[in-house]
Amino acid sequence: MKLLIRPASEVAIKSKPVRRQQMRQLRQNIRKLLVRIDQAIVVDGSWDRVTVDLPEDQGLLAPVLEALFRIPGISTIQEIAAFPFVDMDDVGAKAVEAFADRLEGKTFAVRARRQGDHSFRSIDLERYVGAALLKASNAKGVDLKTPDEEVRIEVRDDEFHIAHRKHRGMGGYPVGSVETVMTLISGGYDSSVAAYLMMRRGLRNHYLFFNLGGTAHEVGVRQVAHYLWDRYGASHSVKFISVPFDGVVAEIMRSVNHRHWGVVLKRQMLKAAAQIAKEYNVAGLVTGDAVAQVSSQTLTNLNVVDRASDEVVLRPLISMDKESIINIAKDIGTESFARNMPEYCGVISQKPVTRAKLHRIETDEAEMDPAVLQKAIDDRDETPIARLLDSVTTPEEVELVQTPSLDDVIIDVRHPSEGEQSPLMLTNNRVMQIPFYELNEQVADLPADQQYLLYCDRGTMSRMHAGHLKADGYENIKVYAPAS
Repeated sequence: MKLLIRPASEVAIKSKPVRRQQMRQLRQNIRKLLVRIDQAIVVDGSWDRVTVDLPEDQGLLAPVLEALFRIPGISTIQEIAAFPFVDMDDVGAKAVEAFADRLEGKTFAVRARRQGDHSFRSIDLERYVGAALLKASNAKGVDLKTPDEEVRIEVRDDEFHIAHRKHRGMGGYPVGSVETVMTLISGGYDSSVAAYLMMRRGLRNHYLFFNLGGTAHEVGVRQVAHYLWDRYGASHSVKFISVPFDGVVAEIMRSVNHRHWGVVLKRQMLKAAAQIAKEYNVAGLVTGDAVAQVSSQTLTNLNVVDRASDEVVLRPLISMDKESIINIAKDIGTESFARNMPEYCGVISQKPVTRAKLHRIETDEAEMDPAVLQKAIDDRDETPIARLLDSVTTPEEVELVQTPSLDDVIIDVRHPSEGEQSPLMLTNNRVMQIPFYELNEQVADLPADQQYLLYCDRGTMSRMHAGHLKADGYENIKVYAPAS
């Protein structure tokens, strides 16, 4: 089985050097991610396409397609059957085998392309294969303008391809083919969607989180950042940076007029982000602001916020409404994270300013101790995102169970998409699906006289959440860790 991958249309109109660079980056990204599935997968390509050769009869098509759907820069993925070219009779026979059943009651057209030295033209092949399909199928007929089904055949020298199903990719540019940015992420709908849109645009994306005082919030943000990277940007290594901002919050509330709290907080975040960004050579900062969504996001206030830094601030959601943002979050799988994300809301003004004056904001900020902000920057924690979940330590040790007892209930805490790909099947135990981001909310409703074993593929997520639940007083929670 061969897959033929076309780049997004924007790639096709680039100049030769840019197009060559972007196609090379796309091949590298695809190769890096598919080798994790099977090292025998071969990724090659040319000026306008990437080809993926799959080993036969190993059941790799479904996981490979799932991976390709999440790689930015891909417009379409076509399933291709490749054969040695013998003659037109053999091409016709293979086309009948592939399409006869699919053409019943439908109109069709044969589209053929030929490259190399052959005794026939492309139109000759189209007519020959079309006649063979009409004879061998119950097709409604041929329609060259608007057929129900297209039969695409390509002959290249001593080989020919028959195209089967065609799938849509993410579009956009290959990650790493543009530049690097840093997204200020809170784990909610807006910042998560903003990070995704940047990756789809080909931008390598670091994640910057300002912890305002909530431990549970940081755990949730780590999870959503890792999910975004693992699903859409795993071809490139990036960092997750956590800045302890509770001291800055306290300083704002002590020194700043309460009407200015929201604007000053955003400015302090931007100042910190700009300083950290210089160490990563990023080309811009990304936020999830949407104009007029909240008081700090009026155009006047955003203008005042931006004056805190010389870095360009990118706002991909600026003209979107909340419904559109939530719909994208649902499509990319972050809606469930955002819906259950714990928030720390300690900087809320009763009458927040909507048209801040820069000189007044700067006067308020002059009352703040600059050492507080610098200490927060210096105390930041930086983690390679590939090790992000491994770096989260549980507050207490938890018991690992290799063989559950008959009465134990297994709670599969994986994301639903992971559970669908590799369901957990146990003969004698009840298995519940409660994604990790809903666990804290649902565990209180579970019968207290039952023992529960949390499960995930690598054991990291299950141990972390079991530790948190044990620290909260749940003694009936352990971890299911089957022997590998």
